[in-house]
Amino acid sequence: MLARIRAFFAARAVLEVETPVLAHHAVTDPQLHSLQTRRTGPGAAHGELLYLHTSPEFAMKRLLCAGAGSIYQIARVFRDGESGRMHNPEFTLIEWYRLDFDHHRLMEETAALVCELLALPFAYDKQSYGALFRQYLGIDPHRAQTAQLAECAAHHGLDLAGFDISGAELTRDAWLDFLLSHLIQPKLGSERPLCIYDYPVSQAALARLRWEEESAAMVGERFELYFRGIELANGYHELGDANEQRARFERDNALRREAGEMEIAPDERLLVALAYGLPACAGVALGFDRLVMLAAGLTDIAEAMAFTTDRA
Repeated sequence: MLARIRAFFAARAVLEVETPVLAHHAVTDPQLHSLQTRRTGPGAAHGELLYLHTSPEFAMKRLLCAGAGSIYQIARVFRDGESGRMHNPEFTLIEWYRLDFDHHRLMEETAALVCELLALPFAYDKQSYGALFRQYLGIDPHRAQTAQLAECAAHHGLDLAGFDISGAELTRDAWLDFLLSHLIQPKLGSERPLCIYDYPVSQAALARLRWEEESAAMVGERFELYFRGIELANGYHELGDANEQRARFERDNALRREAGEMEIAPDERLLVALAYGLPACAGVALGFDRLVMLAAGLTDIAEAMAFTTDRA
């Protein structure tokens, strides 16, 4: 499968790159938690805090700003607090960026790679985030408030006590994620991959914003790809505005403060690179271990990995 991935990108003249696993900055995203380490050798850097990256995104964007062109990487990445049937703290991401692509064009390429690796005929579906919620739950995710989302969960028989959480602990976005993952996701992509696109602005992360006529709302030009109820990829029509990116980092840290979590200093090297100029592009990260799991007909990611973290 790794050889086929490299052949796929070589045929499209996408350059393979390698970036550091250890970084001076972590992501600010409140949903992601980085593993940390410190330098212990002699010299001025003794005691310096470093992070194992959750994705090679920041470094790859610096390469894009430096003129690298369309690039990809098969990277080992690390996320603290992630374990279970679909998660391991260390895993492999296929991450790539395509110049002059928007998120719709990249959806097609992502689906093409997934279909090739899973030996499926090339075909995929796509549906907007708003249309999906209206179809399955009868609510508008761009306007529904927390109380309405909680009522929707109760109406569909979701008992939060069974998940060891209370409604008071969930933000509006957490409610949306909860409803998506438990009521919609298991039904997605049963026959062929399905892409959900145009997410609420509050979940735009590193994506551009756009007015969407269908929902009559601003949306983030982001997509996720699902197959057989499993999330495989997360992509963006990439934001290139350094000032807007800094503002989003600050909003992330405000959410971290509210949750009592450690703030993360913004990656100034990335912001300088964005100010220099990120070429118009779209990027996506695809979970390789989940692809292996599906290709082998397995149901637990641990069965697709020679060494999970608890066996390392």
